[in-house]
Amino acid sequence: MVTMKDIAERAKVSIATVSYVLNESGNVGEDTKKKVLEVIKELNYRPNLIAKSLKMKKTNTIGVIVEDMTVFNAPNIIDGINENAEKLGLSILLTNMRLEKRVSNNPNDPDLVKPIIKKIMDELVSKKVDGIIYVGLHPRDVTESIPETDIPILFTYCYTTKQEHCAINYNDEQAAYEATNYFVSKGHKKIALISGHIDSMSSHSRYSGYYKSIKKHNLLFNPSYIKTGDWRFDSGYSLTKELLETKDLPTAILAMNDQMAIGAIRACNDLGYRVPDDISIIGFDNREFGAYYSPKLTTMSLPLRRMGLLAIETIYHLISGSPTDCNKLKTTLSCELIERDSVCPPTGLF
Repeated sequence: MVTMKDIAERAKVSIATVSYVLNESGNVGEDTKKKVLEVIKELNYRPNLIAKSLKMKKTNTIGVIVEDMTVFNAPNIIDGINENAEKLGLSILLTNMRLEKRVSNNPNDPDLVKPIIKKIMDELVSKKVDGIIYVGLHPRDVTESIPETDIPILFTYCYTTKQEHCAINYNDEQAAYEATNYFVSKGHKKIALISGHIDSMSSHSRYSGYYKSIKKHNLLFNPSYIKTGDWRFDSGYSLTKELLETKDLPTAILAMNDQMAIGAIRACNDLGYRVPDDISIIGFDNREFGAYYSPKLTTMSLPLRRMGLLAIETIYHLISGSPTDCNKLKTTLSCELIERDSVCPPTGLF
């Protein structure tokens, strides 16, 4: 193995000079620097990164804990993390908790989840990561499930209530508000809502945005237009059938995710209603299948990749010692309306 001593002897300089060149420090003349770099290349020198990291007490490695890689949000967030990590000179250690499979329908139970997280975090700390990014299964408060750690930790697609924890998320309420406003701008006044699980933070926030828009435009709030689903195609299908059996039919349906929105379109087709001519529909999430369905689904796109980009940039500032106020970095990014073919002005049939 080539050492700095070998380089110093070949270049006829001191070991300290070689160290200055390698670390881009000290006052080394250009000619000497050039000569040392030529010898480094000639001898094919590879620095001992482990030894260097021990000396610097920093590895430039970030642990990324993903609650479940099979959930649609994870790949785009991780893609953003990886892209900016490369630009910032950081390495990533990725761990998939497989939470949905390991704890079934109880991802919010701290007694089940905390031991799993602690084991993973202990392993990452033992590998000398400088910080951790935690990617949630779905947006929620994970405070009770997260063990204490001495290294910076940042949350995305979830959050904690601790002041020292930064979080990067998106604005569910504003997204639903904008989606409902879009219906109104097309002339719709009778707008139904198919919600996700009643105990979901996203369901509550999206309902608030929907209700805010209804009140702003002085539209009649009709409780029979509000249906509670479970995020799945089948609930979108069955609940839309219920909506289409009411006396005062809605002209538009906001479904809280794309799977339920596609279920809603199928129900309309099966009952003889045309989308968007008779019923307009908007989904959430901008899943790939929505662009290939007929009609192509208008939807709210989540800023998943931007969340990953900002997450790794923020953790970089945290581990670099840059002044960072995490209270100000409980960030919520805006969603984007993707206009396709499932919305048009009401025909006046209902």
